[in-house]
Amino acid sequence: MSRVANNPITVPKGVEVTLGDGIAVKGPLGSMSQPMSSDVTVALNDGVLTFAPVGSSIQANAMAGTLRALVNNMVQGVSKGFERKLTLVGVGYRAQAQGDALNLSLGFSHPVVHKMPAGIKVETPTQTEIVIKGIDRQAVGQVAADVRAYRPPEPYKGKGVRYSDEVVIKKETKKK
Repeated sequence: MSRVANNPITVPKGVEVTLGDGIAVKGPLGSMSQPMSSDVTVALNDGVLTFAPVGSSIQANAMAGTLRALVNNMVQGVSKGFERKLTLVGVGYRAQAQGDALNLSLGFSHPVVHKMPAGIKVETPTQTEIVIKGIDRQAVGQVAADVRAYRPPEPYKGKGVRYSDEVVIKKETKKK
């Protein structure tokens, strides 16, 4: 059996889980749903979700662990939410949040405007910091990766858009 699927999920207060054709999770920050696989059985007893594969196939074990991880992310998302912080490093690199769009000045001849998808909020505490928030972990990570892809950190000076916890290893320049 999958090691991930062995761990049960305790549902926090204020979060409602509904089992049916899929799994629906509703909490203070919003609601999400996930279709269920026929290879996995899900049980909800006293606020604890347990996952078990149907049969002993490799596919069923893999799906049990995957579904458990996805549902755990949904429960965390609707209760606490997810956020990803980005930092701009470079002279003249600036970010500004305007409604559901992020205006970036990254040294190009034109400003870059990144429109946020539904359910994702963006904040700019300072001109060089970006905070992306939402209830869907995958969507938050994807938006952060898309913004970082406009100007990834380069290895010589370290300029670019990077995650706040990212370490950029700098290369030594060529010697004459």
